[in-house]
Amino acid sequence: MSLNEPQGPPTPPPAEAPAPAAAPTASQPAAETDAVVAAPSPEQPAPPQPYPAPAYPAQPHPGPQPYPAQPYAGQPYPAQPYPGQPQPGHPAGPYPGMPYAAPWPPADVLRSPRGLAVAVTALLGVAAAVNLFSAAIGGYVFSLMKRLTANPESVGDDALDRSDTLTAIAGSLQFLILLATAVVFIIWFHRVRVNGEIMRPDAFSQTRGWAIGGWFIPLGNLFLPYRTAREIWTASTQFAPDGSFREVSAAPVNTWWAVWVFSALSDRVLSVMYRRAETPEALRDASAVGMVTDLLTVAAAVLAIVFVRKLTAMQTTKAEQGPYAAV
Repeated sequence: MSLNEPQGPPTPPPAEAPAPAAAPTASQPAAETDAVVAAPSPEQPAPPQPYPAPAYPAQPHPGPQPYPAQPYAGQPYPAQPYPGQPQPGHPAGPYPGMPYAAPWPPADVLRSPRGLAVAVTALLGVAAAVNLFSAAIGGYVFSLMKRLTANPESVGDDALDRSDTLTAIAGSLQFLILLATAVVFIIWFHRVRVNGEIMRPDAFSQTRGWAIGGWFIPLGNLFLPYRTAREIWTASTQFAPDGSFREVSAAPVNTWWAVWVFSALSDRVLSVMYRRAETPEALRDASAVGMVTDLLTVAAAVLAIVFVRKLTAMQTTKAEQGPYAAV
């Protein structure tokens, strides 16, 4: 367009005009002009440029990272459990498909047996009194049957009915007190057994369940609880100050068990004699055996009180002072 032509309205510039390449000058060498590349047009995509090689070889996914993962802010470090997460060694939960978390294994702790020992001592005292009453009833029946054997007319029906009533009352009281004493005694026995295992695990040859089950095995209940009691006694004994084993006399265990076994055997003989007694003579003999059985039971109850108190004191001392004796 000539400068002399009248100028009309300005023409709008193009949307995107490519920048013209700079013309080479005399001062610019030809090598530099070769590096100048024309900008690609919008219609022609730029050729892909090669990326630099990575600093380390690519790892397959999934797979270990080329560097150890760092804990995020607020995240516990490796080998530390999360808040509320079970400690190492305990089962984590919930497991897949389980609607609740896995239970934690129970932990054994020392539990004082003194409260149970007081209850057992009281019940054994009541049992001794009931058996003394039964022994007195047995003496009365023995004298009555002896008189009846010598002179049947010297004993009236009222005396015979009275003896039957007193015998039934004594038997019922014996059964009730025996049941209550046995339940509380076995609970105390199991507790001192658990305490003994915590104090000295190597002192036992059987599991703790035998402290309960041993009492209910026929014939086995004549020696299994005794073995457990001796092991509890050994485990509850403190060591000497130099660490050597210090033996404490087991006379309370031995005498109590010996008398209790004789009492149990005598009671079995008595039950057989009473079932077969059909004459005054047989009832007289059964009453005599019944008196002996009741007195043996009284002695066993008294010796059991000594055993319970002594063993409870031994465990209390070891729990409070430690496994080594002061002197």
